[in-house]
Amino acid sequence: MSSSGSGKRGVLFDVDGTLVDSNYLHAVAWWQAFRRMEHDVPMSAIHRAIGMGGDKLVEHLLGEDRNKDEDEQLDATHGAIFSTWWPSLRSFDGASELLKACSGKDLEVVLASSASGAELEFLRTVIEAESAITGATSSSDAEASKPSPDILEAALEAGGLEAANTVFVGDSVWDIKAAAKLSIPTIGVTCGGTSEAELREAGAEEVYENPRALLAALDTSLLGALINRS
Repeated sequence: MSSSGSGKRGVLFDVDGTLVDSNYLHAVAWWQAFRRMEHDVPMSAIHRAIGMGGDKLVEHLLGEDRNKDEDEQLDATHGAIFSTWWPSLRSFDGASELLKACSGKDLEVVLASSASGAELEFLRTVIEAESAITGATSSSDAEASKPSPDILEAALEAGGLEAANTVFVGDSVWDIKAAAKLSIPTIGVTCGGTSEAELREAGAEEVYENPRALLAALDTSLLGALINRS
């Protein structure tokens, strides 16, 4: 993390469920992975855990007394199943324009993702805002996944940013809890399937329906305040 007080301002974006409409496909992929290993986990429970990294998600859903030797295979199976849907992935309406608008107002734009390197590269093509993106993280950049703050620390470093000059945009309670550990204010979006009430209870300062809604309110949002800070 930058400690030089460079004065740069930036926005960290979660990707899955925030910029790309992928959360429910992740839930189905995990559901199928669990079934293949003879674990019958309700899909609704899986969806509520989406936003955690794979290691935390498996522990959260199967508990401490699970056969931990299966963890790696479960994660790999989820990834393999999910990859079959890559060609179907679409960004949310306004996602590309939102990133470009933030960049155009001199914010460093960093993707704070815990996807694999290959998956992240594909997600970047789906978002279609390459010229606006300063940096990005993948699962290899963090020892512990959300709700641990490691990915966000890596994202701050990738953008040469300090937490005090940054806003995070995410769609899950795990995103918000991770940001809170670094005192980064968070904007929540409900397009990933988590309600405004849950996002606010977790600590989101503002909540919008989707990237398009945040873009429409950009000047009066937390991002606008960050842009206009003297």
